[in-house]
Amino acid sequence: MTAEAQKEHRWLQRMAGEWTYEGEAVMAPDQPPVRCAGTEIVRSLGGLWVVAEGRGEMPDGGRATTIMTLGYDPHRKRYVGTFIASVMTHLWVYDGSLDASGAILTLDTEGPAGDGRMGRFKDVIEFKSDDHRLLTSHLTGEDGKWHEFMRASYRRKQQ
Repeated sequence: MTAEAQKEHRWLQRMAGEWTYEGEAVMAPDQPPVRCAGTEIVRSLGGLWVVAEGRGEMPDGGRATTIMTLGYDPHRKRYVGTFIASVMTHLWVYDGSLDASGAILTLDTEGPAGDGRMGRFKDVIEFKSDDHRLLTSHLTGEDGKWHEFMRASYRRKQQ
C-alpha cells in the first residue's frame, strides 16, 4: 500500500533543505533570555514526512541534537509528529493544523512544565518566505493564557 502525497504533505516539503538558526529562550520568569544558534538539515521521507535534525550550542556551552518528525494524517485531517532532544527525556507528540493563510502551522503538545507538573504547549512554524521561517514555542500559564518562551529564526543556506 503506497500513500499518495496531498497538498498538506507538499506544504511540509517546503521545509526540506539545510538551514541555520538563531534564537532566544526564557528559561525562568526572573532570568534574562539565553541565546542559541545552530544548523538544521530537513529531509523528505517519501514525500509524506519530513525529518529535521538540528545541532546547536546550549547556553552553558554544551551541544544539543534535536529531531523533529512531521507528517499529515488525511484520515484525521491533522498534522502529526514528534520532537526529541539529546538534553531531555520527554517525547513530545504533536497534533496540529494549518491556518487559513497557509503560512502558519500550529502544533499542540503536552510536556513537563516545571515543578513536576505537565503543561499544554504549542509550537508554531510560520513561513515568512521560502527561505525564512520562524519557530515560536508557547506554554499556558496559570492564567490560562499562552506565553511565548522561545523564538528562533531559520534561514535557508544558499547553495
